[in-house]
Parts: sequence; C-alpha cells; structure tokens
Amino acid sequence: MNIGQAAGSSGVPAKMIRYYERIGLVTAAHRTAGNYRTYDADDIHTLRFIGRARRLGFSTEQIRQLLDLWRNKRRTSATVKAIALRHMRELDARIAELSRMRDTLMELAEHCEGDDRPACPILDAIGSAEPRHRLVSSQGQKHRSPLSRGLQSPRVHASGQDLSGT
Repeated sequence: MNIGQAAGSSGVPAKMIRYYERIGLVTAAHRTAGNYRTYDADDIHTLRFIGRARRLGFSTEQIRQLLDLWRNKRRTSATVKAIALRHMRELDARIAELSRMRDTLMELAEHCEGDDRPACPILDAIGSAEPRHRLVSSQGQKHRSPLSRGLQSPRVHASGQDLSGT
C-alpha cells in the first residue's frame, strides 16, 4: 500500500510517517520503480504501535526504546515496566504543574471585576516586575498564589486609586 493508505490504516499521518522514517524510528519504506513508498502489514503494525505510544504521551526516544523491546523477544517485562512507570511520574509532574497553573488563573480571575473599567489584576499580575505574587481579595485579605514563582498584583481601590504603597 502507498503512504496515504498506510496513514489511513495505521492512524499515523503521512507527514509523521515520513518524519519517523527520516529519524530512523521506522525502517525506510520499500520503493516502487517510480520511487513511491510502499508499506506491508508489518510496517502498518509498527506504525500502529508508534501511534498508540504517542497517544499515551511517550517521547520519541521512549518510543524508540519500547520498539526495541517490542522487537526483542528475549526482553524482560521489568524493563518495559520501568519505562512506563518513569513516564507515569513525568505525567504526574506535568499534571501537577498544569493544576498549579489552573489554580493561579482561577485565583487571578476571582480578583478581576470583569467590568468596563481598564483596571485588570490579571494583566497587572502577569506584567508585574515583582518576583512573588500576592493577591488582595475584595475583603482586603491577602492570599498566597499557588505558584512558587509568581507575580504581584497591585492593590487598587474601587475608585482606581493604587493602594500598593500604603
């Protein structure tokens, strides 16, 4: 089958198939007399493996390792499990970072009036030169941002007067 058919059958876009071939993740495709790539059932199986691994978030290097282990019938499952567990720890760290980002955005949004005035604590916090972020609630209570490195939002009275220096 040609590259378009291989892409359809494997779920991996033709552009990515070419890229995987270029970086050596898959072997170079057989070529016709007209220099068109052709793929057989084993190639499609490998491309499906790569596609599934990508959807699980494995990096290209991790996929290379997994492919080598998949092809090696003398492998130990402990090696495969170690790669999977390491990847899970990486995913957990990314999830935690995304959660902190979401918490900070939620906190910033809670301190924004969202009205017709130009004052915006979200933009003020993002644009602040301060290394730490402190938000002031409408009741005047200070809240610590969930991000360890943050931004500082100025205290602004409803009239628009900057109260940061007071």
